[in-house]
Amino acid sequence: MPTDRISKLLEDIRALDPERFELVQALRHIILGLDSSISEEVKYGGLLFAAYKPFCGIFSYTKHVSLEFSAGASLLDTFKVLEGEGRLRRHIKLTSAQDIAQKHVNDYLLLALKASPKP
Repeated sequence: MPTDRISKLLEDIRALDPERFELVQALRHIILGLDSSISEEVKYGGLLFAAYKPFCGIFSYTKHVSLEFSAGASLLDTFKVLEGEGRLRRHIKLTSAQDIAQKHVNDYLLLALKASPKP
């Protein structure tokens, strides 16, 4: 169940752009469905998801939604969709719900979750 901070952020996104809101909601549904231990919180202006430690986040921008991977540089980029050149992080830019399947989001989420080791 979303906290007040999560609900407020989601309502702000919906007010600005209903299509981006739907994309964020679709991503949330996928991420939270990966494992019952996954938690979410508002942090850094977006939604951060953790299973033992943070592994991904959703950030809504003016023209796209970014799915960020905390340790994305270590993920195997089989489908060549990860963007970014930082030491640790990588992201996938999404502009529509179709991008979720086309950019193999579920595959990358599973990799990121597996890379988030249990204590």
